[in-house]
Amino acid sequence: MARHDCYHCGLPIASPDNGKFTTVILGQQRDMCCPGCLAVAEAIVNNGLEDYYQFRTEPAQKSDDGILETLDKLKVYDDPALQEEFVFDEGQDKQIQLTLEGITCAACGWLIEKQLSKVEGIKQVAVNVQERRALVTWSPFQIKLSQILSTLKRIGYVGSPFHPDEHEASYKREQKTFLKKLGLAGIMTMQVMMLMTGLYFDWFGAIELETRQYFYWVALTLTTPVVLYSGSTFYVGAANALSARTVNMDVPVTLAIFGTYIAGIRSTVLEQGEVYFESICMFIFLLLLSRFLEHRSRHRAAQISANMMQYVPVSATKLLPDGSLTECLAKQLKIDDVVLVKPGETIPIDGVVTEGNAAVDESMLTGEFNPVRKSNNSTVYGGTVCQDGSLTIKVTQTLKNALVNQIVRLQASAMANKPKAAQIADNFSRYFVTAVLLISALTYGFWAYQGSDDAFWITISVLVATCPCALGLATPSALTCAMAKLNKQGILLKRADALEQITDIDTIALDKTGTLTQGKFTLSNAWYADGVDSDSALSIARALESRSEHPIAKAFSHNNASSRQTVHNVVNFTVTPGGGISGEINDTLFSMGSAQFCVHESQQKLLKDYPSANVFLTVKGRIMAAFEVSDTLREDTQETLNILAKSHTLAVLSGDTQQNVDALTASLPISTAKGGLTPEQKYDAVQAMQQSGAKVMMMGDGINDAPVLASADVAIAVGNATDVAKTAADVILLGDQLLSVPALIKTAHQVKQKIRQNIGWSVGYNVLILPFAVSGLLSPWMAVVGMSLSSIIVVTNSTRLLSK
Repeated sequence: MARHDCYHCGLPIASPDNGKFTTVILGQQRDMCCPGCLAVAEAIVNNGLEDYYQFRTEPAQKSDDGILETLDKLKVYDDPALQEEFVFDEGQDKQIQLTLEGITCAACGWLIEKQLSKVEGIKQVAVNVQERRALVTWSPFQIKLSQILSTLKRIGYVGSPFHPDEHEASYKREQKTFLKKLGLAGIMTMQVMMLMTGLYFDWFGAIELETRQYFYWVALTLTTPVVLYSGSTFYVGAANALSARTVNMDVPVTLAIFGTYIAGIRSTVLEQGEVYFESICMFIFLLLLSRFLEHRSRHRAAQISANMMQYVPVSATKLLPDGSLTECLAKQLKIDDVVLVKPGETIPIDGVVTEGNAAVDESMLTGEFNPVRKSNNSTVYGGTVCQDGSLTIKVTQTLKNALVNQIVRLQASAMANKPKAAQIADNFSRYFVTAVLLISALTYGFWAYQGSDDAFWITISVLVATCPCALGLATPSALTCAMAKLNKQGILLKRADALEQITDIDTIALDKTGTLTQGKFTLSNAWYADGVDSDSALSIARALESRSEHPIAKAFSHNNASSRQTVHNVVNFTVTPGGGISGEINDTLFSMGSAQFCVHESQQKLLKDYPSANVFLTVKGRIMAAFEVSDTLREDTQETLNILAKSHTLAVLSGDTQQNVDALTASLPISTAKGGLTPEQKYDAVQAMQQSGAKVMMMGDGINDAPVLASADVAIAVGNATDVAKTAADVILLGDQLLSVPALIKTAHQVKQKIRQNIGWSVGYNVLILPFAVSGLLSPWMAVVGMSLSSIIVVTNSTRLLSK
């Protein structure tokens, strides 16, 4: 009796004539082995995704017979407490990284993206087939996480929350497989090279034909595992491309390998013609080597961010309300918990110092090896090292939302965004491969028409020599190395394509407070209206500012206030970005901020009495007090701006008074300095620059900078920027050094130069080698060496970015 296999999973059907499960797929009745496979297949068909069965190159995994019961179990993922560890907020939406089980080929990724994108409530789906991961963003108001996982399960895939440890284990398995294939190819290449070279150069003397044929059979035996095992990477890639009705660089590689291998078998069996077994082995080895180097450089770049999680300790010393200490897991810490960190220990969580004084090594975040002194109210981050003192820390972020975790997530998002250069190179590679295949066919036709016995080998040389492997590596190898370098310097890219845009920037706009200045304010002068008690006014100002997160608030919390000042209760507190703050004290509404925000028009004429004041305290628009709050430039501001001014137009856009802005920028190489701007006016100023043809980079750190950061061509969040500013930015400076900006711009130009060099070399090499290959002057082994060296040169050139 003929064997019957399940159309979905490919496994044998136990009883083909009894209790069959069938459904119609691609116009034919298909047999299934179980209810699970039948349910999955019907779900695929009912959603109009039958093309999956045309595109796939491997059978799907066998589905769960109790699929309906399994789907019910997924509801546990809707528990908010369980989601707390792995689901992230993206505005009103939710986002999760999933590890996918059951993926066998590129068609699986296509199927998952198509299926999930049709589900109402799912905003974005991005599947990485190679890493078996998916990034899914959805609206919790329209769909639950369990429904997303159920949808995956119905089409034959199991999704579970992604964990870095599992991802690292996956990479190690992949690395191990790579090394096995590379090692086998290397060993066999040496053996076959020694054997065949001896025959080519007659090192064995006048040997008999039988002995020569024996050597050929030995070479064939050694070459076979290299072709079937080591070279399988290229065949899978070629099959996936062809099944998706496109071509990639693996297609000519596969044709060249199998063409040469089959021709060698024919020559060996028939005892006539040439064999190039050493060329096959060398080709596979060198190509694997170049891909291994590229694979490792990509991983190195990703690991610089991903490995940051290894700095965070597993446990923490928790300080209980009764003063006792207890050990707990760092991931179990909640906001407002208190932990104790001793000298030499690693800080387990993000928080604020409530007691103690210590130098903290933050180099794993910022790339700056000088320790930072931390004391009361200082912010500390998980993974940094407490060097010489004890700190009591109040937790402000759970481990899921800690800075190191944010960096890993942002880096994953950045690597998902392909720059235009990479997209152009990918498209060009596909066209180039098509051209290579066409030229090879024409070459074979020409030499065959000429009656040449070497027509086949000339064609193989063309396929090998002009394979655009180096072109495919040109852009991604440079980008990954650049991102690795920037991460070491404490510069985090949210978009990989931002590097490309940075090279076009000609104008840099900067916020003043916290960007050019240190953001450490002091109260240098104060004025009080007639009849206003100074202590009373200061206590009201302190009460209002105590509710604010703006750096100016620190100037009031640290002034030498009189002991007679009382503590006020503030209600109905509001913040107006770029303007100021308001709140009710004893049923009276007070406002504090810029003159434009809180001083009534009828009082504007009084502003001349306070010429240098930049913060006003008003009640119902009437001035109670005026304060001059001053700040100082960062230590590296002058040096940084001097460097930037050589190639960029610099402008300052500030909410501070024009007088203060002019005083601060008088000695700086600033072309335009505008003060007294609201967030809307900053936005309008950048829009005006862009409309005049300028490419603008905006640097800021506050909530009021978010709109203008979002509108700029490239946005940089500086130092300890607010979360809002970080969200709007394209680049985040994790350190507190402005000199990181010239380093960023320099790296961006270096990347552009490297990409041009790589593309120029790869295209130039192919153009140069093509005439030699087509004319028959290039033998297959020469083509192998040239193509592989071309790829290695490109990768090596890119890795030079890491040392510059």
